[in-house]
Amino acid sequence: FIKMNKTNTEDLVFGIRSSIEAINEGKTINKIYLQKGLTGDLIKELVILIHKEKILIQKVPIQKLNNMVKKNHQGVIAMISPVPYHQLEWLVQDIYERGEDPFILILDRVKDVRNFGAISRTAECFGVHAIVLPNKDSALITNDAIKTSAGALFKIPVCKVNSLSSSIDFLKGYGLKIFACTEKSDTLINKVEGAGPKALIIGSEEDGVDSQLLKISDVSFKIPMIGTIASLNVSVASGIAIHQLNNS
Repeated sequence: FIKMNKTNTEDLVFGIRSSIEAINEGKTINKIYLQKGLTGDLIKELVILIHKEKILIQKVPIQKLNNMVKKNHQGVIAMISPVPYHQLEWLVQDIYERGEDPFILILDRVKDVRNFGAISRTAECFGVHAIVLPNKDSALITNDAIKTSAGALFKIPVCKVNSLSSSIDFLKGYGLKIFACTEKSDTLINKVEGAGPKALIIGSEEDGVDSQLLKISDVSFKIPMIGTIASLNVSVASGIAIHQLNNS
């Protein structure tokens, strides 16, 4: 199938049959852009495959696709991730089998790729075992994210899941204590004990950790601030929270 590299983006695969082959070959696909109104048997085959593999799909006007590639895309462009995603269940089991206490970072709707890259760099430096992202409403692993991570995204496993709440339930079942960093908490970060198997939830740049995730967390805490600016950049807050949990 045809591939092309674009500066600061993933590899692109374009064309209906090429995209089908990419999925069947097990390529890790961030997203598929599909032209609105496309019909035909081959498109039906592609859409069925997309849903079967739970790949993110976005229907767009043809102008969007024309701006992405200059060749005949046939109304389909697949964005290939530079690194593969991992299965959370296998990772947790493997961590325990190595005799280590898992430390999992959960990013709830962190959408900016540079924030994601910076968080990944910090997480790898401080020994986080894996990062969990929701399948929708999250940053993708792009070359921009990898560059900002200083290559950490080649080293730290990333898992994409359909439901963060279900993944948290799974982690709880495996003995992980769930922490949430949120300004809505009354507990200060220096009062938190972070020893043992754990997961840390970091919320979105706009509204923090989702209220439903806060409800199923075991412990929530906030980072105290004395300045006049009321909030931290999400990557900075992540670094503080990760370091504190690793040293408490």
